[in-house]
Amino acid sequence: MPITKWLAACAVAVTAAIAAAPAQADTKFINILTGGQSGVYYPLGVALSQIYNKHIPDAKSTAQVSKASAENMNLLQAGRGELAFALADTVSDAYTGNAEAGFKAPLKNLRGMTATYNNYIQIVANGDSGIKTLADLKGKRISVGAARSGTELNARAVLKAAGLTYADFDKVEYLPFGESVELMKNRQLDVTLQSAGLGVSSIRDLATSVKITVVPIPADVIAKIGNAAYQPATIPAGTYEGQTEDTPTAAVPNFLVTASTVPDDLVYQMTKVFYEQLDTLKSAHNAAKSIERDNALKGMPVPLHPGAERYYKEVGLIK
Repeated sequence: MPITKWLAACAVAVTAAIAAAPAQADTKFINILTGGQSGVYYPLGVALSQIYNKHIPDAKSTAQVSKASAENMNLLQAGRGELAFALADTVSDAYTGNAEAGFKAPLKNLRGMTATYNNYIQIVANGDSGIKTLADLKGKRISVGAARSGTELNARAVLKAAGLTYADFDKVEYLPFGESVELMKNRQLDVTLQSAGLGVSSIRDLATSVKITVVPIPADVIAKIGNAAYQPATIPAGTYEGQTEDTPTAAVPNFLVTASTVPDDLVYQMTKVFYEQLDTLKSAHNAAKSIERDNALKGMPVPLHPGAERYYKEVGLIK
């Protein structure tokens, strides 16, 4: 090929590459930080990523398995995600830099998008263990969730309010929900504490394999926690097989949190599509059925992202 024709061909190729480049640059990456696969965050995150891929132009959204709330906040701060599920108390601890909760410095990049549903602190014992009350937990074998996870921070708060420390147990395991259940089935644990939406798959699985007792958390214990994020709630009878009575417990709200570095327009679209497609999300898991736009800003533990604020102003939630 003559050199002039070769140069012309190269020029055409370069021009085509340059023309194609903006298409890649326009891709909106949305990595949703969730939790373990046996919890509630993960199936909701998968459903939300599918919604975003379908309804946000040029979106490429994925749901990432993680150790949930606390790890999610650190990943957001480091720019390794655009959106994350997390418990209200963990979000607050991360933003203010609560060293006892595992945050040595304030994570000031965190921004709020919306409140979602409540986590219920569910203490489930083997029905043959003799555990009926919080006091009965002393000397037993327990799993409190992954270390420094939102569930484990909930466990610390509830047990402390009940006058218990980890030293009071025969064994303390720091395991995700699914692994905790497997040890319960094999009689290697007496009790698992799981902070999740009602009807979480791990406890449903456990209840179909062994007889369970759902241990009540009385209102006076919740009051001793001294944190407004913890509110009295009820696990309705029949939530799990063999659970024949309503059980009092504590509930903590969940939030979807983003970062200050995520573009305003993208967060606006994420918030808008989240509520426009809420019925689809509610069909993905029972826990999502309690999500309501009117509650989106209640108890928000971090500053609201400007993109989310724009949406809430449009719909009249912010005047």
